[in-house]
Amino acid sequence: MRKTKDPIDFPDWESLYRNERTETMPWYYPPLDPDLESALQELGKKGAALDIGTGPGTQASALALLGFRVTATDLSATAVGNAAKEAKKRGLEIAFIEDDILHTRLTERFDLIFDRGCFHTLPPKRRKDYVSAVSGLLREGGFLFLKAFSHLERMKGGPYRFKKEDIRRLFEGKFDLLSIEDTVFHGTLTPFPKALFCVLKKTGRG
Repeated sequence: MRKTKDPIDFPDWESLYRNERTETMPWYYPPLDPDLESALQELGKKGAALDIGTGPGTQASALALLGFRVTATDLSATAVGNAAKEAKKRGLEIAFIEDDILHTRLTERFDLIFDRGCFHTLPPKRRKDYVSAVSGLLREGGFLFLKAFSHLERMKGGPYRFKKEDIRRLFEGKFDLLSIEDTVFHGTLTPFPKALFCVLKKTGRG
């Protein structure tokens, strides 16, 4: 999916999940993301949820424990396989699927989508494709909860960074931006990197 001219050199996700311990990865965070938890409490949402770029599957499991019917996807077959095994050990019914959001094979429509780290790894020229894809997977009035690195984060390496106006511009037309807050990306790094947490609602215009 990646092109050699892409300015950020991300790892091969399958190799990463095959060769590294999941618990050491920067995005590993067992509890439900606190920003998502707060947003869900405020909106009172339930139903069918999609976790894009599920990786270790921790957020998918946390959503399932809240009563959501969860589908979780990742580019890495090893990631979804390991996450499925962990969920099964906990007695959780989650549909883990190897899938590329830019060429998704999913046909179900969801009440909400959570993206905690997929979007900010995509090449800039594919961002509009992403917006169209997630819009197509949401029911009318469905919510996209998006967490991405902020331009305020100065650490070397890592994913692409975004300003609030970048998010507004990229998603306008298909989504209403309900809120966008400065926050942190919870995981294994110290300190937690600076991030943006965005709540977007699918419009009837897209």
